[in-house]
Amino acid sequence: MNTMTLWHISIGEFAALAAAALLVGFSKTAVSGANTVSLAIFAAVLPARASTGVLLPLLIVGDVLAVLTYRRHAHWPTLWRLFPAVAAGVVLGTLFLLWADDGAVRTSIGAILLLMTGVTLWRRRAAGQDDEPDSVVTRTGRVKARSYGVLGGFTTMVANAGGPVMSMYLLSAGFRKLGFLGTSAFFFLIVNVSKVPFSVGLGLIDGRSLLLDAALAAFVVPGAFIGKRAVNRINQLLFERLVIGATIVGGVQLLLR
Repeated sequence: MNTMTLWHISIGEFAALAAAALLVGFSKTAVSGANTVSLAIFAAVLPARASTGVLLPLLIVGDVLAVLTYRRHAHWPTLWRLFPAVAAGVVLGTLFLLWADDGAVRTSIGAILLLMTGVTLWRRRAAGQDDEPDSVVTRTGRVKARSYGVLGGFTTMVANAGGPVMSMYLLSAGFRKLGFLGTSAFFFLIVNVSKVPFSVGLGLIDGRSLLLDAALAAFVVPGAFIGKRAVNRINQLLFERLVIGATIVGGVQLLLR
């Protein structure tokens, strides 16, 4: 990847990336999966392959903040059930990135965004299970965990877009809000850190991309703080509608570029 292109972004483009970084922090402590909007912004401003490498360290910063906030609420049996399948999905995603050029990655990100939008809409229709206790997760089937895990690993490796997949799985398993946020925080911290060697090997992360990350990380922190303050006050229905609309626009834009 020619990361010299990262030095040629305009002030307006940097502002868009900064807003996307702010949303990364917000999504990690308030509305998991909302960073699909950030993904669309990054892929629109930067080359598609480069965008995944720049976004990953910012996601890790957000994951650390989320773990510090919700660490007491993680459900580790669920995490251990998912990790083997997720690892297989990450490997598949890495093999895809070895083959795919920038156009294929951009098209794939657009398609994944639209797929995740459909997943989110289906998840919302089935969200009547929210009042069930977290313990119902023990009744979820292994086949279900494996299928969600592989899809989540593939989408998070190719496009950093595993959030909606895991959100649907955790909601269908009956998690309440804090259990949901704590489990997803540890899940994505571990998965995203494990992706770093693959991304470095693919040339998606290097010194130049990390310098851009250092500038953008300053916007992740206030986003996480805002999310922490807003999580109990946010109008979830309105926000999810805005996220879905923005994600559809971003996905279509990437498919048409």
